[in-house]
Amino acid sequence: MKVLKGKHSGFCFGVKRAINMAFEIAAERRNGVVTLGPIIHNPQMTEKLRAAGIPHIEDISGLDDLNGVSTVIIRTHGIPQKDMETLNERGIEIIDATCPFVKKAQDYARLLNENGYMVVILGDREHPEVKGILSFAGEDATVVKDPSEYPNISGRIGIIVQTTKHMDDLKALLPVAIEGAKELRVFNTICNSTDMKLKETEDLASKVDIMLVVGGRNSANTTRIANLSRSLSVPTHHIETASEIKDEWFNGFNTVGVTAGASTPDWIIDDVTNRIKDIGG
Repeated sequence: MKVLKGKHSGFCFGVKRAINMAFEIAAERRNGVVTLGPIIHNPQMTEKLRAAGIPHIEDISGLDDLNGVSTVIIRTHGIPQKDMETLNERGIEIIDATCPFVKKAQDYARLLNENGYMVVILGDREHPEVKGILSFAGEDATVVKDPSEYPNISGRIGIIVQTTKHMDDLKALLPVAIEGAKELRVFNTICNSTDMKLKETEDLASKVDIMLVVGGRNSANTTRIANLSRSLSVPTHHIETASEIKDEWFNGFNTVGVTAGASTPDWIIDDVTNRIKDIGG
């Protein structure tokens, strides 16, 4: 079998930066450091960090159950303002690994709110990134997953987008938003890396018989890539590790495409490609 791997598979800039920061801290000290939430949406990397001495707590209340925590690393997705304030009030050292692109979205949300715009965030309201952005956007802000959820609002409206959304999602929302707006201000905060991976997935899927998308099942970025691949009528398997691969998936197929989300380490991708080669030569 021939294996084609996406050139842009794996860690994006923001994830690579956060992981490097975390392991640098781990090399300096093995005690008293936690991440607030999994630093990225990849369980294997989260476990690797835990083994290096940096566990994670799910939310700020987890600090009450731990003794001796002096340093908290902020996840790539960022955290709500109130959580940051709590950490400062407790005198805890903060290592901020929030992705710079997410930071920019937070800054735009604050800017729109301070200038009197009603903020609409296009994204998943349960995603940690969106929860963080929402905390900067004011009490009247709202989150919509698609145009069908857009509220009946008018006046000065500002739009922010979850960084892992697709440009098509934003394009679909704008005609609905324009209808009631007296003034509409839009910040396209979609990460270039996300858009690049999706375009590459479309190209790769057109050249192969089957696609393997590698990454955490809790990763919005990886899930979107897998869903896009399926929508292109290519047999697609979303896996976290090579151990999930089944030999029979490749019966009758000659070319395999492998791509991965922004939070997937290279060593996991390499394990997957090596496993495919073991099966098909």
